[in-house]
Amino acid sequence: VGSCECYHWQSQNVKQSGVDDMVLLSKITEDAIVDNLKKRYMDDYIFTYIGPVLISVNPFKQMPYFTDREIEMYQGAAQYENPPHIYALSDNMYRNMMIDAENQCVIISGESGAGKTVAAKYIMGYISKVSGGGSKVQHVKDIILQSNPLLEAFGNAKTVRNNNSSRFGKYFEIQFSRGGEPDGGKISNFLLEKSRVVSQNENERNFHIYYQMIEGANDQQKESLGIMTPDYYCYLNQSGTYKVDGTNDSKDFQETMEAMQVIGIPGDHQTQVLQIVGGILHLGNISFIEAGNYGKVESTDLLAFPAYLLGIDPSRLQDKLTSRKMESKWAGKSESINVTLNQEQATYTRDALAKALYARLFDYLVEAINKAIQKPHEEFSIGVLDIYGFEIFQRNGFEQFCINFVNEKLQQIFIELTLKAEQEEYVQEGIKWTPIEYFNNKIVCDLIENKLNPPGIMSVLDDVCATMHAKGEGADGTLLQKLQAAVGVHEHFNSWNSGFVVHHYAGKVDYGITTSQIRRNKTKVTLWHLCLSSTFIRGLFPENLNTDKKSRPTTASSKIKKQANDLVNTLMKCTPHYIRCIKPNETKRPKDWEESRGRHQVEYLGLRENIRVRRAGFAYRRLFNKFLNRYAILTAETWPCWRGPEQQGVLHLLRSVNMDTDQYQMGRSKVFVKNPESLFLLEEMRERKFDTFARIIQKSWRKYIARKKYEQMREEASDILYNSKERRKNSINRNFVGDYLGLEQRPELRQFLAKRERVDFADSVNKFDRRFKSIKRDLILTPKGIYLIGREKVKKGPEKGQIKEVLKRKLEFGSLSGISLSTRQDDFFILHESQYDSLLESNFKTEFLSLLLKRYEEAIKRKLSISFTDRLEFRVKKEGWGGGGSRVVVFQRGQGDVAELKAGGKTLSITVGDGLPKSSSKWNQTTATWQTIGGEPGKNFLPGSLNEEKIMKVYIFWRPPSTAPPKLGSQRAPRVPAHSQNNQGNLDFLNVPDQGMSGKQRKRSISQRPPPAPKPQPQPKGPRCRAIYQYIGQDTDEISFDVNDVFDLIKEDPSGWWTGRVQGKEGLFPGNYVEKI
Repeated sequence: VGSCECYHWQSQNVKQSGVDDMVLLSKITEDAIVDNLKKRYMDDYIFTYIGPVLISVNPFKQMPYFTDREIEMYQGAAQYENPPHIYALSDNMYRNMMIDAENQCVIISGESGAGKTVAAKYIMGYISKVSGGGSKVQHVKDIILQSNPLLEAFGNAKTVRNNNSSRFGKYFEIQFSRGGEPDGGKISNFLLEKSRVVSQNENERNFHIYYQMIEGANDQQKESLGIMTPDYYCYLNQSGTYKVDGTNDSKDFQETMEAMQVIGIPGDHQTQVLQIVGGILHLGNISFIEAGNYGKVESTDLLAFPAYLLGIDPSRLQDKLTSRKMESKWAGKSESINVTLNQEQATYTRDALAKALYARLFDYLVEAINKAIQKPHEEFSIGVLDIYGFEIFQRNGFEQFCINFVNEKLQQIFIELTLKAEQEEYVQEGIKWTPIEYFNNKIVCDLIENKLNPPGIMSVLDDVCATMHAKGEGADGTLLQKLQAAVGVHEHFNSWNSGFVVHHYAGKVDYGITTSQIRRNKTKVTLWHLCLSSTFIRGLFPENLNTDKKSRPTTASSKIKKQANDLVNTLMKCTPHYIRCIKPNETKRPKDWEESRGRHQVEYLGLRENIRVRRAGFAYRRLFNKFLNRYAILTAETWPCWRGPEQQGVLHLLRSVNMDTDQYQMGRSKVFVKNPESLFLLEEMRERKFDTFARIIQKSWRKYIARKKYEQMREEASDILYNSKERRKNSINRNFVGDYLGLEQRPELRQFLAKRERVDFADSVNKFDRRFKSIKRDLILTPKGIYLIGREKVKKGPEKGQIKEVLKRKLEFGSLSGISLSTRQDDFFILHESQYDSLLESNFKTEFLSLLLKRYEEAIKRKLSISFTDRLEFRVKKEGWGGGGSRVVVFQRGQGDVAELKAGGKTLSITVGDGLPKSSSKWNQTTATWQTIGGEPGKNFLPGSLNEEKIMKVYIFWRPPSTAPPKLGSQRAPRVPAHSQNNQGNLDFLNVPDQGMSGKQRKRSISQRPPPAPKPQPQPKGPRCRAIYQYIGQDTDEISFDVNDVFDLIKEDPSGWWTGRVQGKEGLFPGNYVEKI
């Protein structure tokens, strides 16, 4: 027998590695933090907590604990119940969204290669698994998951620090319905690194899609796109790197195309997407030479293929690459002049076109995803921020400057919410608090983005771009001079002869200044009317080209600054969660820990200060009214509403759960709870309350459904005998139980059934042989057939002489030809079968027949024949050399309700008095009630579906007068056949005789003092009743009595369960077991 406990990779048979939550560290130093992270990382424990903040170390290998087992384990579990995991944080976000009805977000931060993109994938995968929904919701889930490979193909690339580095920022909002089902989404993308399209550093690659297309395209695609080997293309061969270890570009290409299909991009648009990608590659092979003072295409043959793929006339492409249109105004007149470009300007124009095409194509893909999952109105959402990490390269340009600026902003959010705002809140609420010092990087953010007094680096850069001439000589020197004048004395800024240095929160970064770097801040390109011959490409550039607007064009730096601030505002409106990713080495190898790199990240991420604030602070804080609304259900005084001051109501709740006073503090408007365990105590008690109420509702609903089901079955059963057979007294209102043998506790009977064969009916019946001798048989009806089980004495073997159960007969539904019954009120019926028939007697024939007819019709697809006549004939089994023959059963009118049998030759005469009229069918629904017998609560049982798994609960009406069903597991007393239950005399003489006066004297002689005189028995004032059947109470609130017992009737209830008093005990009993006197 297996253990019922869940196995987990960190819960059993493993050594303890450091501490799960670094708030519990004995020493709070950088050394202790680094040592703990290293110890856990080397033991393959990549996740660690600092309170609610998750620290994730990139293992550089696939870990074994991201399966469905872990998803099931973390779903609905408290944080402390399982080892640290990203699934725990994901589940916490999802539950908080549903509980608090507030939007959530997770900020994943860390340097390039720390594992942020993978973390985002696991979060989206977990939420997709645990949230419900139908086909529409599943479609949204598919798009959310398929958006990852598509955006990674077009937005990720290999760098020297990361083989799958995100070269764009992505904020993915998964939108949910009120029921928690993901029914929409939205992606916001930030600053794609366009410069990678045209140039890469050594040991780096262009975007993945280029290599995927070259390796994975089929022959037809390669021919139409003019695909060659990667070293043929100037935009790919600069770095000399074409392959990435562990990456299958051909397979990834198929996944990219499949993702476009799932998202709903039409086939012709997919083709044009690939044509643009191929066209950019061929465009890069166009080179220019200096001819006089202007640039000239070196080889015009190379114009044809990019022009074909991009839908541009080759001559016009050549013209626009080597010249530009310039507007001139003189004396109120406008004039267009074509200015010829030199070699450098022509090369810049070519690259600008390539970058613009790729950036617009990327925007199109993002918009296609948004259109596929957009919803008209937002309800709840969980945002996942996966953005480029902080990075320092050998040469750092404009893109690295923008990337590091965005990371500064994210670090500022973390500081504002986890260090600064938390401490300020304690002071405002009057909580005792000792301030903890930390580095606030707002000063660095201001250095970069300030507009005035003094202007920041981005403002100075925009100003230089606005005054920069076409060729741009001297722009680098101008920028350095202006920067030195504006921020030269800033403590986080230094300049040098070829650039400047910014002291970021993660370290000093030197940025080189060149004319090309400055040009990257300019976004205006005047070639778009070239592309208007292609409808698809025209849609990528929706701007009005004929506008007379003369304002300064938007620069890349101003755009990223606006996007970063919009992102911060969006995140501040959500409840934030944090994942701090750490990169353990630069080798990208597992179990390789570089001490200095780990320490550096621990320092600049502010983990030590984070631990100190968390250790001294409070894990949970909530406004008084919100706290009351959530936990009011815990006490009667607070539910449904607290009448009094909110603060007193909160105190009342905390005291009601016996929370220690050192675990919470009361602020001016909020309550602060110190440890998560204390909060989970409140949540657990709240869930128990709701569980209790839910069970009551479920019980009532199931009771209602079972009652309706029962009424339907009773009506169906009554219709079988209606106008055809007289009914017994009390038969109309008899309950259906199904299992009268207690098969759950009778393995000797269940051995003849299949392992999980369902039992519809089971009872002990009388079977009559050819001589009309009565033999006991256990009759069992299942969806597979009818079983007749008898008992025989073992004649040989080790069990010789023992009585064993034997399967006497199994009747398949296909072999049955009909059923015969009399028109009298007897309990006999004949099962007609192809070989020989069976004459049986059962007190529960109506219930058996109704279930048999239903199962027969389900199996054979036609109704079973049933006949009613007072002369029945049945065939007997052939024995020996003699023929089988037949027997006759004749029913006659007699006296009384008990059938009398008289056998003579081959005929059996059965005499019985008149019963209820044949037209008796309407049963009194108000005399029914339900009762549970045996088993554990929560499992349903309906008549006709017994033992589907295990009989745990049986809903029944009051028990039949002829017998009482046993509790499951109890021994069932054998039932005396109806025809042998003759009128019995008074058996009171068998009771223990009255002790008389001598008995009283004996008791008095052995007692120390005479007992007080017994109180006279009060004369009964109310009605009394006499038992006409024996009843044995099944539950503690029921009474028991024998036939002819007389006792007090206290209350008659229309449900059929009356209240009486027997020998001083009050209890319930079925009203149709007695008669009033």
